[in-house]
Amino acid sequence: MDAIIKPIRTGRPAEKDKSEIPASDYLASGLRADVPRPSREEAEAAAKTLLAYIGEDTGREGLLDTPRRMVEAYDELFQGYAQCPAEILNRTFGETAGYDDFVLIRDIRFTSHCEHHVMPFYGKAHIAYVPVERVVGLSKIARLVDVFARRLQTQEHLTAQVAGALNAVLKPRGVAVVMEAEHTCMSVRGIAKNGAKTLTSRFTGVFQDNPEEQTRFFNMVRGV
Repeated sequence: MDAIIKPIRTGRPAEKDKSEIPASDYLASGLRADVPRPSREEAEAAAKTLLAYIGEDTGREGLLDTPRRMVEAYDELFQGYAQCPAEILNRTFGETAGYDDFVLIRDIRFTSHCEHHVMPFYGKAHIAYVPVERVVGLSKIARLVDVFARRLQTQEHLTAQVAGALNAVLKPRGVAVVMEAEHTCMSVRGIAKNGAKTLTSRFTGVFQDNPEEQTRFFNMVRGV
């Protein structure tokens, strides 16, 4: 009896759906009003517990203020939860003199934390979009990366969120997002492969449908 091989994905609609992310990912902040948050005092107590767990004397002079500093650091590192991605992209400009090519910002530095070990991963994002009549301020795209990066993440999800938010809010003719990063949960623990890089990408619209546009995007990212 001959084996029957079924295709994993059929038709263009399935490919198109992959660029979509839930509206909740970009239309509001990451803080949910229906989910109670611990108080700062409770957070500092939890930090003190972790210090004691690793074997430290939490009463020694050098650690007396560490729980407070840890919580303050978390406030800064994870400030993306309190920010709304859609609001960042809300203001656009129409004076483009008929510009109809894609806009590329490359080498956007970012730092995030993996949701599996709460350890940093850091690298660069390269982002392009093809505007329809109106463009968004260049700094807003870098800020969008930071909003999503300043949350617990996987690199794959981070890439999809940035592309999806740009696609949903700006409604351009296409979006291209490539991220390359080093993950300390892989480089300083576990397998400990320092210098290993992870690359992820997401394309929509003309970048997804036209291989020549993808090639031109990659050439411009490399400076060719």
